[in-house]
Amino acid sequence: MQKVFLGVLKLNWCQKCNLPILTRKCQCGATCQKVDITPPWDVRPAFSADINLINIICKKQFNVPLIPEGVLVLLNKAPYDDRMDEIIVGGKVLGSIRYEVERSEFVLLPRLEGADLISAQVSQVSTQISEISAHNDNQSHAKYPKKSQIVIDESAVPFILKGASLLAPGIKAVDINIKTGDEVIITSDDVGVVAVGRARMDGIDMVGGKGMAVKVRFKGIPKPVDLSPHTINDVVTANLEHLKNLESIAYKFIAKTISTVKKPVSVSYSGGKDSLATLLLVKEVVSDFDVMFADTGLEFPETVANVDRIAKEYNLKINISTAKNSFWDSVNQFGPPTVQSRWCCKVCKLGPLTQLIEDNFDNGVLSFIGQRRYESHARAKSDPIWKNPWVANQVGASPIQNWIALEVWLYIFYKNAPYNPAYEMGYDRIGCWLCPSASMADFAHLSRTHPKLHAQLDTYLSEYAKECGYPQKWKELGLWRWQTLPKPQQIMAEKYGIELVPKRSAKEIIFNYVSGYRPCKAGGMSAEGSFNVTLNLEKLYDAGALLPIGTCAYMNGVIMVNPPVPEGAYQPAIQIFASGTVVVRGKNEKGATKLIERTKLAIQRALMCVGCGVCIGYCDLGAIQIENTTLDLDNTGSNNTISDLPHTITNDKCTHCGRCIIECPAVKFQA
Repeated sequence: MQKVFLGVLKLNWCQKCNLPILTRKCQCGATCQKVDITPPWDVRPAFSADINLINIICKKQFNVPLIPEGVLVLLNKAPYDDRMDEIIVGGKVLGSIRYEVERSEFVLLPRLEGADLISAQVSQVSTQISEISAHNDNQSHAKYPKKSQIVIDESAVPFILKGASLLAPGIKAVDINIKTGDEVIITSDDVGVVAVGRARMDGIDMVGGKGMAVKVRFKGIPKPVDLSPHTINDVVTANLEHLKNLESIAYKFIAKTISTVKKPVSVSYSGGKDSLATLLLVKEVVSDFDVMFADTGLEFPETVANVDRIAKEYNLKINISTAKNSFWDSVNQFGPPTVQSRWCCKVCKLGPLTQLIEDNFDNGVLSFIGQRRYESHARAKSDPIWKNPWVANQVGASPIQNWIALEVWLYIFYKNAPYNPAYEMGYDRIGCWLCPSASMADFAHLSRTHPKLHAQLDTYLSEYAKECGYPQKWKELGLWRWQTLPKPQQIMAEKYGIELVPKRSAKEIIFNYVSGYRPCKAGGMSAEGSFNVTLNLEKLYDAGALLPIGTCAYMNGVIMVNPPVPEGAYQPAIQIFASGTVVVRGKNEKGATKLIERTKLAIQRALMCVGCGVCIGYCDLGAIQIENTTLDLDNTGSNNTISDLPHTITNDKCTHCGRCIIECPAVKFQA
């Protein structure tokens, strides 16, 4: 995976104290060492549920737990197709847990130090069993090593340490229960652990076999890991001066922002750790402020309970915007939300929150928001103070813009604040429980922690899949979360023969849309909408049906349209997907709304064209031709996608004026 850089690496380790330190020097006086982890370096503490998960996975793969009781563990989220966390103990990365969607399970990928800890434990619990098995079966003890481990001949060690993969002839002993694709540990009798990797053949085939047995991932001699027990409070104490410095900087930022902006002050509280830290900071600087909570109707019950607890703990009045059942009332119109089309944010959050602000702040509001640069590229580029594009009178500001997750958590523990208990259940992010940006690991976890919520989503997705003619694998692989699939998901779809063009039909063409601010994206406004019919994009593009609204490109299962604008002006953009979904990005909400209306009419014209020729008379440039007067809207004969258009528009003649759309009878009398 490509590395993602959103900030600086702050994590250091004091070898003397065996504690993570967020400055280069520990309070004990020792100089700390940088911990070699994968960017974006947004490290967080592991809760007991996280540690239990790691140990369960390790026991399944290697028969023993990885993490001893009482040991401090940090997790570092690394880029991957789904969820992957690096496991940090004693300043060393012991390995990673990675959720593999096709297998619907986590896998532990040990590194050398983790493998060494596993191997040391296994030797204590499995040697006797191996000897007994060897004795009873009258076979060599070498054929019964520890679970998922391979013993190699000493002559193969130098080659492995130089980076070679493990070939079967170099194997001295192997766990014959290893299966292709298993994570394995490679050892030698003299050296111990020398490598880790993934098996390329079954263990039974490695015995006397040929070819590559293991693709080595890490090789070398493991370094010792300090397993002395520590608590998170020890980490707080060791970093106290740093936390006080962060606090002081944040206080000054808040005070200066309030004096500069000169608007009533509020805190946007979500029930998550970042907004909690922001609330704790703001309440120490100003006493007169409001708290706003947007209840999307898709919150974890623990989140709603935490909001109530925060209000009581700090004697706060919280203004709540409630979407109630808006999501489930709207989902049949728009289909499941996707990463490209998160209409739910506008319907369930931004709309109600906008109304709440307008009802309570006549002269505008300054909202302190728990936004951090380490969360996304868009937030990394954001200024710490910004004008909210979807509410004219709102200014947003983040006093924790440059904090990493560990700094946020240490500050919360320092203040002994009541955080959302969902974190202790194994969730590292708190938001809408069915957000399409969530990992499949989170949805699998949801089925265990909140089975009723998961069942509600699962039932809807099953019905939607049936309606669209998708196999259930579409739901199981989480393909519903995208309009156009990223490469890994595209490969899975092809592997299982999943076609992503729905097979829906409808007697009446209906289009619904919402517009507003683009959450978690790099600025601007967007409008998202969906037809109740599917679209044959290739036919639309070949016929030039969208040229009246701008220049077009067709690739990767999406038509992209750029409307004409003066040179140097903001460039709006339109994306059209085969599912019938349309996403428009504009400079402001009025522009985005106008553009999605034009797009709707252009597509409606294509869907309902009968080849009457009226449009030809309104095109002075002769860009439109009528090729036939019959129209079959669907290759299957049902009335739901474009198959052949009676008219075509010539690219080099069309000036994108849109006159042909306005004068089309199908638009005039059906819009």
